[in-house]
Amino acid sequence: MSALLPQLALIGVGAAALAAAPAFLSGYWLSLLIGNLSYGVLATAWAMFSGPTRYVSLATVAFFGIGAFTVAVLGEALPWPLVLLTAAAIGLVVALLVGLATLRLSGVHFVIFTFGLAELIRQVVTWYEANIAGSVGRFVFLDITQAQIAWQLTALLALVLVAGLLIARSRLGLALRIIGDDETVARHCGVDTTKAKLALFAISAVFMTLTGAVMAPRWTYIDPAIAFNPVVSFQVLIMAMLGGPGRLYGPLLGVVPLVLLFEVLSANFPNHFSILLGALFLGVVYLLPRGVVGLLDQGRAAAAALRTKAAR
Repeated sequence: MSALLPQLALIGVGAAALAAAPAFLSGYWLSLLIGNLSYGVLATAWAMFSGPTRYVSLATVAFFGIGAFTVAVLGEALPWPLVLLTAAAIGLVVALLVGLATLRLSGVHFVIFTFGLAELIRQVVTWYEANIAGSVGRFVFLDITQAQIAWQLTALLALVLVAGLLIARSRLGLALRIIGDDETVARHCGVDTTKAKLALFAISAVFMTLTGAVMAPRWTYIDPAIAFNPVVSFQVLIMAMLGGPGRLYGPLLGVVPLVLLFEVLSANFPNHFSILLGALFLGVVYLLPRGVVGLLDQGRAAAAALRTKAAR
């Protein structure tokens, strides 16, 4: 526990600084902060599951959209804390159901299924809105300011980082690392691989769902195309891969530069954004397979080797 205290203190200090930032920011800069915070939570939650297990998930936007649409449907009917709890519960149930059906898959089959899951949920919501609700989308009018959204996202980011620290030092974290190295070996070691993967997949999904719920009041109008935009899943994947999903703080190193880059690309090249996104993904995979964190680790290892050689 004593080893955790410095890291918990660092998270607390960082959260306090971020919580104070809206008092000094407004307009574009506050919007930029909110974008960084939201993608920080999403990328960290993605890496919490995909980092140790090495299962590449493209279901991020499925849970993000569930959270956003829960707010669109229930935002004016229930108190805000209850809306968030409902969104988290729905995300948890969907994650458990999907996980039970899919976490026996691996490799490219898992990637394809998670991508298809997001599209399936989008189509189901679209059908419901058109045939049951009798609308294309929904208006969201809630008395929640941009500063309050930033504070809630800051709290979520702190929670997901603390959860990641605790899980990494638990038996669940050890089991998932063994699964990531060799799932067959993990089974022979007595690890219930399905239960371990399901537990972390569900925890990760809850944070993604809550992020979508907290972000929903930013949009006056929400429809399935907005809430379940598949680009979000790819952006989160690229951010986590750039920073390095093998470390808890790794995705954050990819979030800040890429949020700024995506702002520039979407503003200046709106018709070519998807192509540029794909090119960026290929560049990250080929040039930084272990992310910035891996590059830093290599640098430290090389420096240590030089010091050892000099000492001899």
